[in-house]
Amino acid sequence: MQLDLFGTRASCHKFLANQCRLLLAALAYTLMHRLRALALQGTELASACVATIRVRLLKIGLAMLRNTRRIRLMYASHHPLRELFALAAVRLGTAGP
Repeated sequence: MQLDLFGTRASCHKFLANQCRLLLAALAYTLMHRLRALALQGTELASACVATIRVRLLKIGLAMLRNTRRIRLMYASHHPLRELFALAAVRLGTAGP
């Protein structure tokens, strides 16, 4: 977890600030683990480590257009894993609590 989600960044001199950073890194790791379990089963990233999922799937460029009625996200059309990203989004949308 510390290498994948920057859990080693405890640069503050105060204990509570460092504890908050570590808790946020643990929360991010838990969310990535659930993403892998719910949305990425049966795909090429089903057994990938957290850093690989973050770099290959989640770090993509997009443009956001916002008006009074809706927000549109326009993803890069040349992203190599765009079908996998769409599949994961659909699986997360249909996953229950």
